[in-house]
Amino acid sequence: MAADTPQAWEYETLEPPKGSTMRETVDPKRELNRLGAEGWELAETVSYDGGGTKLLVLKRPVADE
Repeated sequence: MAADTPQAWEYETLEPPKGSTMRETVDPKRELNRLGAEGWELAETVSYDGGGTKLLVLKRPVADE
């Protein structure tokens, strides 16, 4: 990639899984580790207005073809 060409990114979202009461979030570590092994990194979280995480936003550089 040329120095003056901006980095292109691709994005993925992950909704943290809910626990048995459907109110608490279960630790998404296993899925995050799987995505991390594929080159994804956490970029941002999207939260509900009342609190709590709705989505995890991940990104990775677009591979040169």
